[in-house]
Amino acid sequence: MTRPSTREVRGTLIDAAAAMLLMYLAASATLDPPGPAFTGPAWQACLAGAAVALPLVVRRRWPLPVLGFVVVAAAIATATGVVGLGVIVTTWIPVAFALYTAATATVAVPAVLALAAALGASAGTIVGLYLRTGVSSADAPNSEVPLWWQFETGAVAVVLAAAWTAGRLIRWRRAIQADLARRLARDAVAGERLRIARELHDIVGHSLSLIAVKATVANHIAEERPTETRAALVTIERTSRSALTEIRRLLDVLRADDDQAADLAPSPGTADLPGLVEPLRSAGLHVDLEVDGVDDLPPAAGLTVYRIVQESLTNVLKHAGASRCAVSVRARDGEVRIEVADDGRGRRSPGRRQGQGLIGMRERVNMYGGTLSTQDAPQGGFRVVAAMPFTADPESR
Repeated sequence: MTRPSTREVRGTLIDAAAAMLLMYLAASATLDPPGPAFTGPAWQACLAGAAVALPLVVRRRWPLPVLGFVVVAAAIATATGVVGLGVIVTTWIPVAFALYTAATATVAVPAVLALAAALGASAGTIVGLYLRTGVSSADAPNSEVPLWWQFETGAVAVVLAAAWTAGRLIRWRRAIQADLARRLARDAVAGERLRIARELHDIVGHSLSLIAVKATVANHIAEERPTETRAALVTIERTSRSALTEIRRLLDVLRADDDQAADLAPSPGTADLPGLVEPLRSAGLHVDLEVDGVDDLPPAAGLTVYRIVQESLTNVLKHAGASRCAVSVRARDGEVRIEVADDGRGRRSPGRRQGQGLIGMRERVNMYGGTLSTQDAPQGGFRVVAAMPFTADPESR
C-alpha cells in the first residue's frame, strides 16, 4: 500500500476541517432559519448536515462518487424539509465543493452532466418544498431574506454554477501547465542530446585518429618488427571496438548541422573533478570528494560522470541551501557509481521538482543503459545516485 504524501495528508486535513464547518452551518441553519422554524428533532438536522458535508473529506480521492452522494443527500434533506427556509443554500454549499472537485478531475462530458444533475436536483426539490408547504414571506414577516422559491433556487444555482466554472478554469490552467512542462522536458532532452552528440563526436574522432596512427605504424614495421606490429594491431582492435560502441550510442542522438561552435577544448573527465568542486568550496560549500578506481574509464564515460557531478553540484548550490555536500565516484567490476548527497532542504524546496538538469542527467545515464535515482536522504537533504556500466578504456591497459 502506497504511503500518502505530505501534500495528500495536508489536503485531507483541510477537507476535514472544511467538512466540519459546513456540517455545523447546515445544521445550525436548519435549527434556526430566517423563515419558519424546523419542527423536527435536532438529530435530524445534525444527520442531514453530516450527510451532505462529511463525504467532502474524501472528495479528492473519489470526486464523482462523493458528488453523487452529497447531491442525493442534499436533495433528500431539501425534499423532506430538513433545511433552513430562506437559507437552503447552506445545505447545497457542500455540493458546490464536490462539484468543483469533479469539474477539475473529469473531462467535459461527465463534468457537464454533473452540473446538470446538481442544478436539476436542487431546482426540483426546492420548488417542490415551497409548493408542498406553501411557505411565503407573509408567514415570516421578520425574516431577513425573502421566502421565495425563485430566490432560493437562483441562489443555489449561482453557487453551483460558480463552483463548476472555477473548477473547469482550474482544469484548463493545469492542462496548459502540464503541456508546457512536457514541451520543456522535450526541449531539455533534445538540447542534452545535441550536447552529448558534440562531445561524443570529439571522442570518436580521437579514437579514429589513434587507429589511423597505429595502422600506419603497423604498415611500416610489419616485416622488420612483427612483435610491435602485433601490439599495434591489438591496440587498433581494442580502440575500434570502443569506438564502435560509442558510435552505436551516437546513432540515437541528433547533432545540429548548423552548430559550428563545437567545443575545441579537451572534453572534461574524472581527472577534472577536483577542479570542479574547488570553486564551490571557495563559495562556502563544504564538499567532500572521493574518487576511486576510475583509471579504466573510457573518455565518454568519464565525461558523463563529470557532467552528472557538475549538474548535481549546480542544483545543490542553487536550490538546496546546503552547507555540506558529499561526492563519491567509484568504478569497479565494469560499473561506475556516482553519488551526490547534501544536507539541504531536500525535495521540499520548490526548485527540487523534475527540472531540466535532472532530465539531462537521466538522458546521459540511459544512453549507457544505467539507472538514476533522486530522493530525499533519510538523514535529511537530497541525494542523487547514478550507476552505469562501462567497458575499460583500451589505452589504459
